[in-house]
Amino acid sequence: MTLNGEIISGEFDGQADVFMLREVKHLAAETSLNEKQLTSLLDYLSKNRHEPDGQVLTLYDQLLINLNREEVGQFLNDLERIKSRYYN
Repeated sequence: MTLNGEIISGEFDGQADVFMLREVKHLAAETSLNEKQLTSLLDYLSKNRHEPDGQVLTLYDQLLINLNREEVGQFLNDLERIKSRYYN
């Protein structure tokens, strides 16, 4: 099942019970998030969503992706959609 969110896109792999992240801010990505990782990311971003400078994501330990405060909110919405659809 595919999810095309505001910031991230990917699909859920029911056999492995992970969300396969394919795109972040229109940049290709190839990583998986299990329920624990997704929850940890949600918790961290929720606690830090009002930071004036936003947040920085790292892809492949090399590519830095800046998220402003609005994008952090959109990213959180995408993660909540993933959690509610796949990890009930």
